[in-house]
Amino acid sequence: MHFRKATATDIPTIIRLLADDELGSARESTEDYVVNDYVEAFTEMEAQSGNQLILAIDDQKVVGCLQITLIPGLARRGMKRAQIEGVRVDRHYRSHGVGQALFEQAISIAKSEGAGLVQLTTDKQRADAHRFYERLGFRASHEGMKLLF
Repeated sequence: MHFRKATATDIPTIIRLLADDELGSARESTEDYVVNDYVEAFTEMEAQSGNQLILAIDDQKVVGCLQITLIPGLARRGMKRAQIEGVRVDRHYRSHGVGQALFEQAISIAKSEGAGLVQLTTDKQRADAHRFYERLGFRASHEGMKLLF
């Protein structure tokens, strides 16, 4: 397995991964009129320094993805943090170390960019994901909140 940054040609595959579970299937869409929204978002991500989608590749197939965004800030004495979002592993590759390897790659990127912590949010309904993140050493130290428009 190896890792690489996503390109615009990977968008359909990434959408498929994001939609491949009960929660994601209600949030994502591959309808032609929606795909343009993903392309615009990807273009914005590429233009933003410190924001990238990392893909896990096995035998030339995308088997996992995550987004890592480096966030400079003043809190914690000006500590930079890394935010991880959109973590998905192809259902046929789950429990084979892909997720752990993706996180090791993301953490390595965060450290090399001078981040002092890695944070993420996870839906309260994703009990398996919670156990996975805890095995990686993440702790539920804060209560997250969102305001959708």
